[in-house]
Amino acid sequence: MITVEHKSINGIPILEVVLTERLNEILPTVVFYHGWTNLKESSLVHGYEIAKKGFRALIPEAYLHGERSKGIPVEERSLEFWDVVQHNIIEFPAIIDHYVKAGLTDQSRVGVSGLSMGGMTASAILTQYPWLKTAVVLMGSPSPISFSKWLLSSKWQTGAEIDFESKQFAPAIESLKIISLDLQPEKIAGKFIHFWHDEDDDLVPYQPTFDFYKKIKNQDYGKHVSFTTTESYGHHVPHMISVETAEFFDKHL
Repeated sequence: MITVEHKSINGIPILEVVLTERLNEILPTVVFYHGWTNLKESSLVHGYEIAKKGFRALIPEAYLHGERSKGIPVEERSLEFWDVVQHNIIEFPAIIDHYVKAGLTDQSRVGVSGLSMGGMTASAILTQYPWLKTAVVLMGSPSPISFSKWLLSSKWQTGAEIDFESKQFAPAIESLKIISLDLQPEKIAGKFIHFWHDEDDDLVPYQPTFDFYKKIKNQDYGKHVSFTTTESYGHHVPHMISVETAEFFDKHL
């Protein structure tokens, strides 16, 4: 049996998913981040599959989403996309610290995952916390600068044209460099990392992520990196990939 509990950690709403009989044990823990415009509840299927393997799965509500909405629909706040990701990155160690101090998480066995914006969060977190053991990135780009440039010229951009190369965006680009896994891939050395992306994804392009994988997979720091490619699912995570994610953590965390 699996227990799902709604908690608030430092003001962050979280769904905790764990095997009922192991609820009070020190467990390896995976934090799973949902996508842009989604809710933490939308990622429960991933939490269930991860918890079934004996992990404590934590699904936080992202800034400006769900219970943390500020009254303006998040769909109308696209320019705050990376601000949401930055909140995830900053909040991540505080969440883990809470569970470690509560005697519920083994800090030497912590993983991170997420889909779309959550996958980008997972990639970014890999650049910041060397104690993180492993990660699974689902249809999330490890290249925030190139993704942002693509997004502003894609069909998803509505309204006036935005020049990402203008001086206006220089500070934003500098802040993205700090969390760009493609600019500091050596930080994954010694970690088991898995990517999944569908070739027909038209919201987060497949090719840049696959190119990143091809570039690093033969490097010494990238020897534990793997990649699954599918087609026809678009920007949607099929259940088999949720299962694959849980199995990856089961093997490497």
